[in-house]
Amino acid sequence: MTEIHQPAAMGRKAPSRRAPNKGLLIGVGALLVVLTNAVIFVLPPLLPIIQAQYGLATVAETTWLYSALTLGGGAGFILLPRLADLYGDRSASVAASAFLAVGALIPAVGDSYPTLLVGCTLMGFGGAAQLLPLSFLRRNLAESGITVGVAVLVIATGVGIVVGMIGGGFIVENLSLRSFFIILTAVCAATTVASYATIPHAPPAERAGRIGVLGTVWMIAWVAAILLTLTQGLVWGSAALIPLVVGIVGGIAWVRVERRSSSAVFDVAMMKAPLVTASCLCIALFAAVNSAFLLLASTYAQIIPAALRPADAYGLGLSALETGWLMVPFAAAFLVRGAVLDRALFNGRGVPVFVIGALISAAGLAWLAVAHDQKWQYLVGAAVMGLGCRIGYAAGFTMVQMAVPEEKAGMAAGVAGTSMAVGFAFGTALVSGDLSASLVPVPGTGLEVAAKGLYGIGYWLSGVLALLVVVTVLISRARSGRRVGGASV
Repeated sequence: MTEIHQPAAMGRKAPSRRAPNKGLLIGVGALLVVLTNAVIFVLPPLLPIIQAQYGLATVAETTWLYSALTLGGGAGFILLPRLADLYGDRSASVAASAFLAVGALIPAVGDSYPTLLVGCTLMGFGGAAQLLPLSFLRRNLAESGITVGVAVLVIATGVGIVVGMIGGGFIVENLSLRSFFIILTAVCAATTVASYATIPHAPPAERAGRIGVLGTVWMIAWVAAILLTLTQGLVWGSAALIPLVVGIVGGIAWVRVERRSSSAVFDVAMMKAPLVTASCLCIALFAAVNSAFLLLASTYAQIIPAALRPADAYGLGLSALETGWLMVPFAAAFLVRGAVLDRALFNGRGVPVFVIGALISAAGLAWLAVAHDQKWQYLVGAAVMGLGCRIGYAAGFTMVQMAVPEEKAGMAAGVAGTSMAVGFAFGTALVSGDLSASLVPVPGTGLEVAAKGLYGIGYWLSGVLALLVVVTVLISRARSGRRVGGASV
């Protein structure tokens, strides 16, 4: 078994720091994670009302809002955690929260599609605030910093997803779109103040480091190109291959240049540590599984059977708010304590933990592939999926954090978060493509929805992604074993 030892400097706190209030620090960390995930997942239930209110002619125009959120997030995940290392945790957290507040304020004031597009881009960038607790909790909570930081991230992510889905449903049913953005602006502004008042103002963790501007901009560009393909591929068709090729070629060239750079965006030594690259791939796969499950479940649940022809009828006929409540077991599973798994990770047994999470997720997806036409079946599936994703995310973020010293905690959070963003976009694109393969008409409306059989296929495809986690970590362990064996000869 590959052993991963925690660097000696990882858990130490600088003696000059004033001891922070642990409870308040954890609380503001949880608030940042819940808020950012809620913002991301509150948008899908709002897309129909956005299209109607602003008179958008096509669905493509509406989905650009989600693309803007995703692209902004890709840039934020790369840049903001690294800024926390170099300019201080408080500065980065306040900046991220401020981006969220300004992003919400612009559509609240402008109340138009262009201002909403700009606002979504800024909120996406500020959404990287969800990664910042990994670094400021680790740097201020001594030996328990990694464990607490990952636990806050994982638990609050699950809660934020469901809060966003329930909140989106409530807003659709009870509030105007402009009222929503006014409320969101106030909440984000309060979070900015809380971040400033709670997070210690300490010297930068990595005082001698600097951000390579060219490498950072280059990475944002090729990641954005790939995310653009994943979010707009169905709309653009074969033309989406252009940014995909540009992104892949740009990424390969970026890696070659970064290996020789004195100011690399991500430490090459970190990526070469045992299981780190595999952990990032696993985070992407779990994120893809997560987004695929949520899209499949929420879409099926809101189809009204009576609106379809008898031969095509399916769905639960739930409102957006009722669908959010259906996902509560998913969030509840994220609350399960993982003390045993945490010990296994710190003892170098990351591979079995990943395998357990992947197999649980695959079991939940297999269940839903054959049983997804009753509410209780979704409640069971959501609980199983939540547990599998909780284990997978905890393992991935912990393994990456363990590979770096404390002063580079933000860098580690950034590379893991970027992997998660790409995974979410890929899972959404995969399921969107699946649900577009065969359409049936909704009589009297001119609309079309996915054929019933495509949902089972979508769950099976997602199950394959979960099993790829097992393949990834086993290959990584085998390669690490060969390197160790070769070095000892």
